[in-house]
Amino acid sequence: MAKGILLVAFDYTNAHEDEFHDWYDLEHVPERRRVPGFGLCERWISVANPKHAVASYDLASLSVLQSEPYKAIAYENLSVWSKRVGPMCTRLIRFDGEQTLPGEADSPANAGGLLVNAMNVAPEHEAEFNEWYDNEHIPALSAVAGVLSARRFHDPKGTHRHLALYHLKEPEVAMGEAWKTAASSQWTDRLRPHFKNHLRILSRRYVR
Repeated sequence: MAKGILLVAFDYTNAHEDEFHDWYDLEHVPERRRVPGFGLCERWISVANPKHAVASYDLASLSVLQSEPYKAIAYENLSVWSKRVGPMCTRLIRFDGEQTLPGEADSPANAGGLLVNAMNVAPEHEAEFNEWYDNEHIPALSAVAGVLSARRFHDPKGTHRHLALYHLKEPEVAMGEAWKTAASSQWTDRLRPHFKNHLRILSRRYVR
């Protein structure tokens, strides 16, 4: 069974910053760490907008999100604190997806940065899009110094069907010339006009 990812990003501009971080650190993430099947649970803050926060959760499989331990803390069983803080925030994305590349790899535990790239693609270009991503784009970016992992996920039911996660030594890796060179090609330029709903968040590890 394929490994999964749960990734959520919020704009918490309208929330109380101290309470938002307390809620995540003291209740929300610890609750999920205790659920069987959850792996590495990490938090990130956007480099471009410090009011944009990302949480990433490795899953043994997507079935974890339908397990009784998870249902006990999620969906209609969210805590009072979650029901208070959540509506103050604007959700940028919730992605529940299966890992498609590369195999069984987990998130590295020592990353200082995370790049989130989520998008859709015009259906008639999806086959070529996957070929490009798997055979050119991911291999090229994986080879850039400071890239610790590069993985792809698919969510057929969400607002964004495709997600690429790049764990980086530090977020500046994705700002350098080596990254820009690796990300550029004629194939990329040909496909780019067919990207839809593109969401890109370059973030730094959250430190309390």
